[in-house]
Amino acid sequence: MIDICFVCTGDTCRSVMAERIARKKATERNLDYTFTSAGFFADEENISENAKLALKQLGYDYSDRKSVKLTKTNAKTLYVCVTKAHADLLKGAKVISFSSLAGDVADPYGQDLQTYIKVAKQIEENVDVLLNKIEKLRSEV
Repeated sequence: MIDICFVCTGDTCRSVMAERIARKKATERNLDYTFTSAGFFADEENISENAKLALKQLGYDYSDRKSVKLTKTNAKTLYVCVTKAHADLLKGAKVISFSSLAGDVADPYGQDLQTYIKVAKQIEENVDVLLNKIEKLRSEV
């Protein structure tokens, strides 16, 4: 089993969308991975309304949940940060960023639904690249 945690600032938009997108895509591929998300400055806020609407429109789980603050890392978890700047903050952990996959994802917080949908689609691309890379590496072992 592979444990993957998506990380952003507040865990109300990008990281939680990545978690849900990845969970569905992994299930569709019959991959036995676990996905979580967290934020450096999360404060137990609900997932943002436009994040929920974007997820719903694109066919993903859009249920409420409180944001989770990243307080410590686990050596067995792969941390996937939505930007290189986030990855630079995590020292001593297994970390990659979307910038090394299909590109950083800008924060849509407070913007309109179309922006959130655009961000969700960028996250989909990053998740596809991530899952493909992991599967390729696993097949080479």
